[in-house]
Amino acid sequence: MTEENPGFEEQQPDVPSGATPDDAESKAASSSPEEQAAPAGDASQNAGLVAQLDQVRTALNERTADLQRLQAEYQNYRRRVERDRIAVKEIAIANLLTELLPVLDDIGRAREHGELVGGFKSVAESLETTVAKMGLQQFGKEGEPFDPTIHEALMHSYAPDVTETTCVAILQPGYRIGERTIRPARVAVAEPQPGAQTVKPADEQGAQSETADDKENGGPEEG
Repeated sequence: MTEENPGFEEQQPDVPSGATPDDAESKAASSSPEEQAAPAGDASQNAGLVAQLDQVRTALNERTADLQRLQAEYQNYRRRVERDRIAVKEIAIANLLTELLPVLDDIGRAREHGELVGGFKSVAESLETTVAKMGLQQFGKEGEPFDPTIHEALMHSYAPDVTETTCVAILQPGYRIGERTIRPARVAVAEPQPGAQTVKPADEQGAQSETADDKENGGPEEG
């Protein structure tokens, strides 16, 4: 008598109706390698995605560097344009004011001779105010040391009361715009007399006289 053990029947692979046992074994053998190769396929796919991500990041970094470089070049271009615009403006103003200097000289001479009166005075003062707003500054005073960078000596003389080359007369005032000199001051200068000794201060002369008296008296008395 055959014993039946329910629940312990050997599981057989699903076989289509009418198939032989050999077909079932061949199906099982053919399906096992594919199931084992599935994890390897997922790993290679992940590696490909990582490589693509690295390429995207590299391209993004390159485009970012290009954008930063273009932005820096644009900022430098704007600065150059602004500097050129300011330089052109300053040159144009300097050229205009240079053409007006003879008129300002005439106004100055008229003022010195007392001829700056009436409507002419009003117009002259308005012109001087306008050029001052445009940045024109007058310089040059009597008694200041001679500076060849801002003075032009038209007359030369010697004087006993100067200790260095000095502007003793302003023949034409100088003009500048900011730090730029558009016309030097034309002056008459005086130099110290050749061989003249520099006048010493009164305090120094008194000290020297006291020293001489001490020497004549044999030196200061000891207490």
